[in-house]
Amino acid sequence: MVIIRQRFEQQLNDLRTDVIKMGSMVEEELTTALAALEDMDVDRARAVFVADTGVNALRFDLEEQCFSLIVTQQPAARDLRAIVSVMNMIVDLERMGDQAKGIAKIVPHLARRPQVPRPPELRQMGDLVIRMLNQTMDAYAQSDADLALQVAKQDDEVDALYSQVFTQIMLQMARTDSADLIEANYELLRAARELERFGDLATNVAERVIYMVTGRFQEINVDRSEVMAVPSSGMEL
Repeated sequence: MVIIRQRFEQQLNDLRTDVIKMGSMVEEELTTALAALEDMDVDRARAVFVADTGVNALRFDLEEQCFSLIVTQQPAARDLRAIVSVMNMIVDLERMGDQAKGIAKIVPHLARRPQVPRPPELRQMGDLVIRMLNQTMDAYAQSDADLALQVAKQDDEVDALYSQVFTQIMLQMARTDSADLIEANYELLRAARELERFGDLATNVAERVIYMVTGRFQEINVDRSEVMAVPSSGMEL
């Protein structure tokens, strides 16, 4: 039994190592996409698509590992929670890769159009969501629920930066009647939206880390506009 348990713990450690590797791959993917956007480098943007295939392949490999551990090891509650958390985390990490790919898709469209001023908050968003991803992976590696909670709370800052980018780009679009300039601004807005969604997904991963460590799942950042939009039933609980 001791040998079986040791082997199982090694498999769990290998799984954790691979999840952290996937996080690093997604970080590199986004970093490359943002560099391509900054320099209008179409070749670098194409490299993001190649990197994304690697992220997708690792996601499916990790799913297979998780299913195998569940079926063959019949893990106890705490270990099962760790495996189930990974199965959710890798889906969000793959989607984060998709957001990076979405930014890469924008580059060829912008490269064919006149350059427009870029809100500085756009770069700040990129730096912030990369930091969130790094801290989330650290929280996972260290089983640190407090760090994961700090990461999740940073999403409010990402949302605030997105609002500033949105306002500035809308103003720029309102000041021109050039279809090319309007389209270029729209593409920048798409990039900001991809980064905003990346931050949301990093928050999801952080929430899964908290669940893995504490056994409690909670939404850290609830969209207040959605809460306010829910009609009251007129009943008090």
